[in-house]
Amino acid sequence: MNAAVRLPGRIGPRTLLITTAALPLTGWALHAVALHKRLAATKRDPLTGLLRRDAYTARARRLLARHGDDVTVVMVDADHFKAVNDTLGHAAGDTVLAAFGARLTAWAGPRAAVGRLGGDEFAIGLELNTDRREQRLEQLLRMLHTPVTLDDGRTVAVAASVGAATPDGLGTRDLAALQRAADAALYAGKHSGRAVLATVEQTKVPSINGRRAGRPGTTVWGRAA
Repeated sequence: MNAAVRLPGRIGPRTLLITTAALPLTGWALHAVALHKRLAATKRDPLTGLLRRDAYTARARRLLARHGDDVTVVMVDADHFKAVNDTLGHAAGDTVLAAFGARLTAWAGPRAAVGRLGGDEFAIGLELNTDRREQRLEQLLRMLHTPVTLDDGRTVAVAASVGAATPDGLGTRDLAALQRAADAALYAGKHSGRAVLATVEQTKVPSINGRRAGRPGTTVWGRAA
C-alpha cells in the first residue's frame, strides 16, 4: 500500500511549478557556488596563494582606513632571483617564490594584506605597533634568508631586500605614497640584508618600483642572521 502524504492547504499550479523545478534549481545553485569560488580564486596568485595586485590594494586600503597610523606597509624584493632561474631552472624558481609566499603569509598573519605584485616582488600591509616594528622586520629578514629546500632535496640559498613605510612617519595614509616610499627605502638597502624604514623625502620618488637607489637619511635596521 502506498502511503499518502497530506500537505496543508491548497497547492496551486504556480506552487507545483516551483516545487517541480526545485531539483534543477539545486543544480544551478551548486553551479553558482562553484562559479563564485572560481571568481574568488582569481583574486589570488596561483603559484604563491597570495593576493593579486588589485585584491591586495583593496585590502590594504581597508586596513589603512580602519587602523591608520598602526599600519606598516612593507615592500619585499627577492635578491638574485634571476640567477636561481638561470642556474637551477624555472621549477626551482617557482619553488622559491612559493616558499616566499608561505613565509610572508606566516609572518604577516591572517588579518594582513599580503600580495604578489609581479615576478619576485611582494607587498604587505599589516598592523604593526611602533615598539615592535624593528623586532618584527628583523624577524622577517631572517625568515627570507633561510635556505629553501627543493623537491629533489637540494637547498637554495635565498635572500631578499625589505623596505617599510608608515603613516605616522610619513604623514600620509595614501597607499600609493606609502608603497612608493617603501620601495625607495628597499632600494636604499638593496642586497645589504637590512630592512630600511622610509623617510618623508622618499615619498617624492615619482614612480612605484622605479628601481631607484635610495637617498640618504633612511633608517636601517639589523643585518639578517
